[in-house]
Amino acid sequence: MSSLAVTASSHSSASAAIVYAALLDAESWPLWSAYADVEWDVPAGVDRPARVDDLRAIRSRIGRVCCRERVVEMVPGRRFSYEQTAGLFTSHRGSVDLTRAPHGGTDITWSATYRHTLSLLDMLRSRRLQVWVHDLASYANSTVSRKS
Repeated sequence: MSSLAVTASSHSSASAAIVYAALLDAESWPLWSAYADVEWDVPAGVDRPARVDDLRAIRSRIGRVCCRERVVEMVPGRRFSYEQTAGLFTSHRGSVDLTRAPHGGTDITWSATYRHTLSLLDMLRSRRLQVWVHDLASYANSTVSRKS
């Protein structure tokens, strides 16, 4: 097994604040990602924004928990980083970086590092990450359109 670093980029006409909000909004993930559900693990009755060290469970469309992730860095409107704590590939760590684009909107760069990987999965992971970043940008664009 070897390691793998993957980076994918896209552009959104939305502000970084809107893109960042979509990343944190567990209810929006089924609208723009391949996942059916993202659920933050917070104590019952607690209603607060996500924060560093919070955990989330991500479920596939068939209802299985695909993985659990821990938030490792949050810089509102600029960066969201996580690491996988349980699942098939627990050595996965990812970051979504947001930068103001020179002509407006937000450039989104989603990067992920897998400490252990199989070469047969490398292309699939690269394609999947590109789809996620594109879908995130498209969702943020549609959010702006709905508010106009």
